[in-house]
Amino acid sequence: MTAALEQALEEMIQAIHEWFDEQTARTDLEQTIQRTKLQMGIFDDIFVLYKPGRTIVDSLDMGWDEGSLSTQTIRFTEEMVRTEIQPRLVEVVQEKLAEWADTPLIDYRFTFRGKFPTRDGMLKLTLLEYINEEKRQRLLERIRTYTEQKLENGVYPTKPLETTFLAKYLLDPVLFPSMDAAWIIRQYERIQTLNRERKDALAEHRHTIIYALTLWAERQFLPQYFDVQISDYRENEYTLKSGQKLDGQDKDIEIGMNQDQAEDSHPIDLLLYAAVMILRFEPSYSKPRGLKFLELAKQLGSEQAERMLTEGSGTYKPEDTYVKTEQVECQANDVFARITIQIHQEGPGAYQQAIAFIIRLLEQGFSKGYHIKLKSKVKQYLPIKGLVKSDTHRFFANALEYPELHSFLEQYARAAIQEFEFYADTEGEKSGMPGSYAAFGLGLTSEQYFPLIHDYMGQVDDEHQMIQDKFIVAFADKYGVTADSVSVLVQSLRRSTDGLKLKLLPEFEQDEKLEWLLEQVQELESYDVQRVLYPIFGKVEKLVALARKAEGKRKESLLRLAQAAGG
Repeated sequence: MTAALEQALEEMIQAIHEWFDEQTARTDLEQTIQRTKLQMGIFDDIFVLYKPGRTIVDSLDMGWDEGSLSTQTIRFTEEMVRTEIQPRLVEVVQEKLAEWADTPLIDYRFTFRGKFPTRDGMLKLTLLEYINEEKRQRLLERIRTYTEQKLENGVYPTKPLETTFLAKYLLDPVLFPSMDAAWIIRQYERIQTLNRERKDALAEHRHTIIYALTLWAERQFLPQYFDVQISDYRENEYTLKSGQKLDGQDKDIEIGMNQDQAEDSHPIDLLLYAAVMILRFEPSYSKPRGLKFLELAKQLGSEQAERMLTEGSGTYKPEDTYVKTEQVECQANDVFARITIQIHQEGPGAYQQAIAFIIRLLEQGFSKGYHIKLKSKVKQYLPIKGLVKSDTHRFFANALEYPELHSFLEQYARAAIQEFEFYADTEGEKSGMPGSYAAFGLGLTSEQYFPLIHDYMGQVDDEHQMIQDKFIVAFADKYGVTADSVSVLVQSLRRSTDGLKLKLLPEFEQDEKLEWLLEQVQELESYDVQRVLYPIFGKVEKLVALARKAEGKRKESLLRLAQAAGG
């Protein structure tokens, strides 16, 4: 063994000792695992990344090897890593495990991984897989007790921390070598049922379940059938391995419904379930992953995946996804978040029926980030420059032509508005939050809908949406600055972008209107005040300069505005 290799080994061994010494010195080990009986230990994974003079041992892989290979002065051969480095490092970790495996420090399983610079690139290896069989059996018993008592026979909401552990355990092949997909889905559904009255907690439970399913799909299930090219910057790429198809029956199971009726199941059901959960409950930017899971399942020969891609997931009752009358025909596909509307007889009746169809779907959990495919001879659009002329936009603009539908459209808008969601047929600077077209149209129709605009602006994700600027321009042109409009104007400007400019400065030559504006912003933080004032006055320095030229009450009001903006 060369001196350089021996020095490298000593450095890595020292780093391992230091990591264990640091963790075993913790005083919260017992307290941490007492939060839930579903946690057997704190750490289940560590890795070593060799860098001369700054070797890393950690429980989280933060990608610290990126870019480090080119700066390495020592490069091993793969044989050297496997025959000389791995045995020595494993011996050290095994000694530590012998001492600490039965304590709260170590989980029922423990993986030791390494990253080493070699002449052929960065070599990533799993160096040791350790299973504590006694802890494994105790954990299985606790899972059985928990699912029977808290889920299957439980009546009370469950804790998010318990779901954090259970969701991944149910998909763990070390715990459950023979996977019962139907039973697993039933547990996930039961968690959601027990927490259905607590909206925020339910969203947290669902996100945890989806995260566990996604990791299982991408790291365990799909690599069995596909060659996977992993990227940190775009979606993974999957290439079907030669001759790979499903090894079992493709059961026709209604995802999320009647799972207890399934006598047999296949892991593909979990992939389909994950897809539907993503499509129904995750934000719009996650939807492509759900569709990808369905497309990959179809490549594997899943007839159910093929049906879902053409007909929908089967989550909703047929009468809720298809309606046909003399006036209108509506059909919804939740997989593509698409609602097809064909107007047979133009008039308020057709649009009212279509809006009722959409509201009913949204109330049942249909993706708010949907889009409309419209078949209608009428082509109305809102009097707002810069909005995308999509079918979704046209549908609501058409409906707004009927005053008798306005209260109905407000009901729709309030059901649809949700931060971080966007209509599926908008993107980039033209992205629009669900409810945008109805809210904008109503806001420009009557002051009666000012509260709706106020509430809408409170939900706008201004980092990913710019169309509110287009509406604000139209709103200012329509109403100007009045005692009633000023509060809506200020609320809207708080969500505007830096590119917005308004021609309202002449209106604020009136002292009364300056007072209205001052009253609206005086309770805001200075950065919010700056945001409100910039489209009207420009930078704070310009406002100060304007104040210096003014006199009397106007001068005082302008200076107070500048002060509120931090000037």
